[in-house]
Amino acid sequence: MEVKDFILASGSPQRIALLRQIGYEPKEILPADIDESNLLHEKPLPYVRRMALSKAKAVAAQREGENVLACDTVVAVGQRILHKSKDENEQRQVMKMLSGKTHRVISSVCLVNKNGKISQKTVSTKIAMKVLTPQEIESYVACGEWRGVCGYKIEGCLAGYVTRMVGSYSGVVGLPLYETQNILKGEHI
Repeated sequence: MEVKDFILASGSPQRIALLRQIGYEPKEILPADIDESNLLHEKPLPYVRRMALSKAKAVAAQREGENVLACDTVVAVGQRILHKSKDENEQRQVMKMLSGKTHRVISSVCLVNKNGKISQKTVSTKIAMKVLTPQEIESYVACGEWRGVCGYKIEGCLAGYVTRMVGSYSGVVGLPLYETQNILKGEHI
């Protein structure tokens, strides 16, 4: 696979695998180290857009004259942003909150090109989940797939609990491929 002229501002194995799936190999992987706290009363859509842009700008400031691609993905229940669970008890609460409900997964991808031009696309996917039994919640918590991600991993054992999805599967995994490819091609990368 040919290495492309951009830096990926993420260490996510899912994002790297998704990029490779569409033939893009970043020339460097440099995770952005930024504060990911949401602002007071910040809603999910502005939050995820701000995070993707902040990550891209943070790495672009370290690597002037380079193309920098960043992405952020959140799970939102109503206007509540779910962050990474710190422990099994928090994850149980997340699963109870998602059980039997429809929620959104929002992904925003952002490119800061060599000249500082910003291109950004955001995708919202609706996901309906079955009512989870206490045993199903315990089983998911025990599998540990949720560690290090906000909410859950759709590509793991949780997939068996999703009754409907409308939107971008790759966006739920962590990088909306259609939008990412269009941004990169638009910059001739």
